[in-house]
Amino acid sequence: MASPSETNIITLFLVLLTTASGTEAYYSPKLLNQIQKINEAGPYLGLVVPNKFEMDPLLQSSVFIADEDIPFTDLSGRRFRIGTVMDHRVIVVMTGLGMINAAVTTQLLLGFFHIYGVIHYGTAGSAKQGLHIGDVTVARQWAHTGLWNWQKYGRGENDELSWEESGDYTREIGYLKFNNYSTPPGENIDNLLNNLWYQPDEIFPVNGAPDVCEHVFWIPASESYYQLAEKITITLDLGQKSTRDL
Repeated sequence: MASPSETNIITLFLVLLTTASGTEAYYSPKLLNQIQKINEAGPYLGLVVPNKFEMDPLLQSSVFIADEDIPFTDLSGRRFRIGTVMDHRVIVVMTGLGMINAAVTTQLLLGFFHIYGVIHYGTAGSAKQGLHIGDVTVARQWAHTGLWNWQKYGRGENDELSWEESGDYTREIGYLKFNNYSTPPGENIDNLLNNLWYQPDEIFPVNGAPDVCEHVFWIPASESYYQLAEKITITLDLGQKSTRDL
């Protein structure tokens, strides 16, 4: 008869086997065969959209024509919609809000489908003060400003950050000093929150060495797509005719 400790080990082993089996069967052969069939009609331009509010106008417009054979496929909680926009084959997918959702969804798009380019579009209400409703902008580069080194109170811009010597953190990009936003303005009041130093992202290039990252703060858009956008002019009807350059 097995001892209690042996029984626990056997039970744990069975649980692990069950979990592993469920993981291996997550992408069914039927789903993978459907994706293969979709890819045979590719390549596609990926259109990545944050939410339904911004995706539905495209899907409901006359420019988007859903594929008659496979209009969509569901993968990892996302629906990948297959179709054409102005005779260009596209896959439209909603990410959900947040950087993690955007990264996971885009990786699924690139990992499972035959994609030659990705366009992310959505609202950008605070991009520039001079913009108007309906204006379209194309960013040449973008940055993720949510990665920080929060500097200990009492230390300043000339003091080394923790782990800076080993190359994990840097003071090269700049920082936010909470004291500069004290109220009323102009009063030199110390703030215990001190400074936030912006940090670059760690990028792992697909053609680089595994587990070797590059530190990048400003991430450029595709230069060919940006040059194309510079040549496009559209006319918007906002009660009066106005021409906006992208």
